[in-house]
Amino acid sequence: MPESLPSLFVQLKTALRELFFDSLRTCGELFKIIVPISIATRFLQQWGVVDQLGVLIGPVMKLVGLPGEIGLVWATAMVTNLYAGMVVFASLAPGLELSVAQVTVLTSMMLVAHGLPVELRIAQKAGTRFRTQMLIRVGGALLLGGLLNLGYRWSGSLQQQNNALWNPPAVDPTWLGWMQAELRNLLSIMLIIFLLMALLRLLKKIGIIDLLTRLLEPLLVLLGIGRQAAPLTIVGMTLGLSYGGGLIIREAQSGRLSKQDVFCSIALMGLCHSLIEDTLLMMVLGGHVSGVFWGRLFFTLVAVFLFSRLLRVLPQSFFERYLVRPTLADSSDNNEEVRCC
Repeated sequence: MPESLPSLFVQLKTALRELFFDSLRTCGELFKIIVPISIATRFLQQWGVVDQLGVLIGPVMKLVGLPGEIGLVWATAMVTNLYAGMVVFASLAPGLELSVAQVTVLTSMMLVAHGLPVELRIAQKAGTRFRTQMLIRVGGALLLGGLLNLGYRWSGSLQQQNNALWNPPAVDPTWLGWMQAELRNLLSIMLIIFLLMALLRLLKKIGIIDLLTRLLEPLLVLLGIGRQAAPLTIVGMTLGLSYGGGLIIREAQSGRLSKQDVFCSIALMGLCHSLIEDTLLMMVLGGHVSGVFWGRLFFTLVAVFLFSRLLRVLPQSFFERYLVRPTLADSSDNNEEVRCC
């Protein structure tokens, strides 16, 4: 037994070294996307482009039962992130007397479509079309918001005035404050990616991944997602598109995932990701669990199911031309029919 200890330590050291460099490569792919887009987004904010976007989408907000002024909140969340949208919401909401139903509609839309410059670039890097994914995210947010608005109006539920549980702290508007916040975000992403990859390897080693995949396989197959993409999709849905998408990029470039699996997984994660953290954030603003969690989850499952059924009757050429990029590695046979969304 003592003689086997050195061998065990060598194996552990090798595994940690491989994990470390795999994590660095994955983070490198993500940071090449996140850093330049974050800088560009900062300039857009400084130049007032985000404010103008809020004015432009004001009339659209009225279609989902929201005042036009609240368009700035969604515009900020779409161009930057949920936290920035929360800050704008905290400054605008007190004078608008929004109901719980209205806040639930808004926060549900924010959950579906936020951080688009970064997240759509990640989706594109994984091999899907930028414009198609943007249509899915923005169109999905508007459709979900419209359905929730109709449901709450017809049922007469959640019409009481909203009272947010938390007001976000003031944000340092200087460039130095912004750079410090971005650096903290990047370091957090590095740590989370490393821990996620370590956890995935451990779960795979002890058989939990196989068990999870078997349990979810009927649902995933129904949605057009294969076994290889299942664990990564679960990561994205529970923790966030940046993390799940980063792992998807790595797997897609390795050729272990088919184009169909990648597209379905990214579409699913785009509409419904970070089910834990982001949902809680929107609930402290006043969003009701019926919309921000159950409504979003049910809407996503139905939407991806309908996509998969629709694309079964569409030609492969359409799928290749409009939904995925030609550079995406395809582990499936080139003549295989599109079997999912």
